[in-house]
Amino acid sequence: MTHLHKLRTASVLKWVSSNFDENHLRSARTPIQLIGYFPNGQTPRFYKTERSPVTESCENVDRTSTGNGKISENAARISRIIIKEAQVALLDYLHCTRGLQFMDAENMSKNSPHFLEKLLRRVDNENEDEVGWSIARYLRYHPINEFEPFFESLGLKPSEYVPYLPRSLMFLTDDGLLLHNYTVLCRYGIARNKIGKIYKEAIEVFRYDFEVLSSKLQAYEELGISQSALIKFIVASPYLLIGDVNAAFVEVLEILKSFGFETCWIEENLLEEHSYNWSRMLEVLHLFSEKGCSDEQLGVLIGQHPDILFEGSGKTTFSLIGFLLKFGFTMSQIYSMFLKFPKIQVMKFVLNLRNCFLVFNKIEMEVAEIGKIIRSHPLLLGTIAIKKTNTLLAGLNVGKKRLSRYIQENPEELKNLVLGRRVEPLPAAEEDQISKAQKLEFLLDKGFVENSNKMKAALKLFRGKGTELKERFDCIVNAGLDREDVCKMIEVSPQILNLKKSVIEKKIDFLVNHLGYPVSSLADFPSYLSYRTERVKFRVFMYNWLKGQGAVDPRLALSTIVAMSDVKFLKVYVNLHPTGPQVWKDFKSKFYSKY
Repeated sequence: MTHLHKLRTASVLKWVSSNFDENHLRSARTPIQLIGYFPNGQTPRFYKTERSPVTESCENVDRTSTGNGKISENAARISRIIIKEAQVALLDYLHCTRGLQFMDAENMSKNSPHFLEKLLRRVDNENEDEVGWSIARYLRYHPINEFEPFFESLGLKPSEYVPYLPRSLMFLTDDGLLLHNYTVLCRYGIARNKIGKIYKEAIEVFRYDFEVLSSKLQAYEELGISQSALIKFIVASPYLLIGDVNAAFVEVLEILKSFGFETCWIEENLLEEHSYNWSRMLEVLHLFSEKGCSDEQLGVLIGQHPDILFEGSGKTTFSLIGFLLKFGFTMSQIYSMFLKFPKIQVMKFVLNLRNCFLVFNKIEMEVAEIGKIIRSHPLLLGTIAIKKTNTLLAGLNVGKKRLSRYIQENPEELKNLVLGRRVEPLPAAEEDQISKAQKLEFLLDKGFVENSNKMKAALKLFRGKGTELKERFDCIVNAGLDREDVCKMIEVSPQILNLKKSVIEKKIDFLVNHLGYPVSSLADFPSYLSYRTERVKFRVFMYNWLKGQGAVDPRLALSTIVAMSDVKFLKVYVNLHPTGPQVWKDFKSKFYSKY
């Protein structure tokens, strides 16, 4: 601190001349490097072309950035004393050396943590007492790109301000219009850390000639807008400063005031971190008015649900209207629905409605039926947070068709299928009870013991109606097998009766007429019916080739050929022949289109 105070007491001109005279520059051991990012890829040269390591770190968009304007975890480990000393040194450089206004220099030094952290990495910061002097000495020979700490102090993150860095400038004073318009906004009362948002969304403002920006602010004030309110509006909608007075903005204010809303109420519903489209908000107001909504009704609606207008500047409202129109709503019906709108945010309402639609779609409900429910119960669907489809199917112990039918017959019951509420299994439908009785009768007829584990397992595996089981069983018997053999097959592999009759017939035909196996081989290997035809063909052709080469036992059972895993089949049989692996690959690519 002692050295730093000595610098402050010295004359600025003497300090500059003593440290930047030609002889001193020639004899300096440390090459002059520029701290900062120069988008054109060429840093201004003094006598060396070496690029600054700090510049390179900025080109990587500051990997230490936390993204929330706070100093990173690395910097957090630096003591507050060191950070404070670094801030004082940077302030001294910006104000005393570079001649920036004290308030601007102080804001830059205190509110550019990422830039400051990079600066600290370039000096010895182990000794707290010497940090200030080290940085002052470092800055003496390393000019910085002042736009970096400037933009960061305005509330922009490194990843946001890098595209805005001038290509040929490094000193703020070289951009007089930028500083002038920045000063105008500061003096008007706009917080410095909010100006970055204005710069990002309305960069034209900072290119205005002298007095232009002041005249635009005055033009809005002449409409009766107070300075404090205008500040809030500008931060929320920076583009208001572009061009003439924004007509849509003024009209929205006039309409809302005619409804009895004060400017302060409008301010309260604006979030500075959001950006607002006043033209779209005006469209929302006009839409309701054109559909017969009186000023009094619209005022009540907006008063109770301001997010209809302010959420996404009305975009969410238009999204909801568009969704409802797709399902056959008329504008008059939509208007009536809004007049009864529940106490819920529009965004939440839209999300709930969309989630209900997704559930209806996943349980394979017809589009016409979905539209019917949405048209008859829009407010209900928009206010409930329905459970996910799989949760409903498991909790209610039903299938998709049963759930679809249940919802269509009892739409009001949807309020009981919401998150946080336990659902009980639905009682079995009469049709389901009849089907279950048929399945039980079928299994008992085939020799299953009532209430045995095998019977319970078979019932769980069976899909479809009870009458279909007998039809599929008879199909296998009619192929030439004894009834008793088929009963044993069902006991071992009950899942084969889940196949349609046509599929069973096709697989048996392939086994007998294409592979040359007798139908009786099904009795020993009933699960053959469960395997894909591609797999069976591939394995049998591979086995026949190996058999022709004399590499395998010619009497292998069909179950061994088909059911064995690929890894084991390769190891036990295919790899016994030197060309076996290649033939395996060839057959696989032939029989499996996905390979």
